[in-house]
Amino acid sequence: METTQTTQQIRLAPSEAKALAVLCGQLDENIKLIENRLEVTIRHRAEVFDISGENSEHVAATKVLIENLYREALANAQVTPETIHLYLQESAVESLSSNKKNQSNQVVIKTRKAFIKPKGKNQQEYVKQIRKNDINFGIGPAGTGKTYLAVACAVEALEADRVERIMLVRPAVEAGEKLGFLPGDLSQKIDPYLRPLYDALYEMLGFELVDKLIEKNVIEIAPLAFMRGRTLNNAFIILDESQNTTQEQMKMFLTRIGFGSTAVITGDTTQVDLPRGTSSGLAHAMHVLKNVKGISMTLFSSSDVVRHPLVQRIVEAYDSFDQEAEAERKAKAEARQAERDAQAEKNN
Repeated sequence: METTQTTQQIRLAPSEAKALAVLCGQLDENIKLIENRLEVTIRHRAEVFDISGENSEHVAATKVLIENLYREALANAQVTPETIHLYLQESAVESLSSNKKNQSNQVVIKTRKAFIKPKGKNQQEYVKQIRKNDINFGIGPAGTGKTYLAVACAVEALEADRVERIMLVRPAVEAGEKLGFLPGDLSQKIDPYLRPLYDALYEMLGFELVDKLIEKNVIEIAPLAFMRGRTLNNAFIILDESQNTTQEQMKMFLTRIGFGSTAVITGDTTQVDLPRGTSSGLAHAMHVLKNVKGISMTLFSSSDVVRHPLVQRIVEAYDSFDQEAEAERKAKAEARQAERDAQAEKNN
């Protein structure tokens, strides 16, 4: 059976040799990556690109992708395999052709040292909700930008004088290691657990300014236990790794919020490190607070992962395994119940 090929041609303008070289990559590595990801064939002569493939949507998506990447190259941005992956993640391929129309509505976070564009609909909505509501939940797997975007919003709010301080909080819960056996005092013990928060701050403000702001208590990084008894006004508070809070700790944290404050709670309900039998405060809060006005909940999935493409596939593999295990458990439980019913009927 013959397959129908769809072909589109584009002429990139203005034609600049340097930008075209950046777009294509060394030895056309970027073009080859796009061909593999979208299952198309791309031939180009200078600024003229011919795209063909069996799937017309993929051909159309490739056309818009190349145009978008060329704009990045013209703006002196690097076009790397990661850039291509992020564009594909943001658009989910099928909706890529509408990307150009939506660019004017794109949310942007501006900080002293960084200009951050949230990727994809969920990240865009997440930032919009943070700017709109006093309490916000960002829930989903690793690599979806939950914490990074929350820190970016906090820094933006501080620089715009919308808040007076930033507080970054994490529960001091072991992920396989015991805190008591680590060297140093409590602050030194928990520092490694807070390192992702430090890294995001350093990227957005610079090492020297972050250290000065920490010394002045404008930025405070602390374990969750230190929040008890405090009320925070005019602050931007981020609770990271909140799946490792108990129900009591989550309630305690949420009731610390004062006037003029914004709170963002991030976590992944599939990575709970609490002792066996202890319920996650995050999972409980998702159920209790789902209909409370003024509280937003943004749920991320594996399709929102913006790290290495393998991270997305790893998350999906674990999700698939968990679903199969749950289905098997249910099937066994139903079989046991059927046996009991049959035995009971036989006895009667």
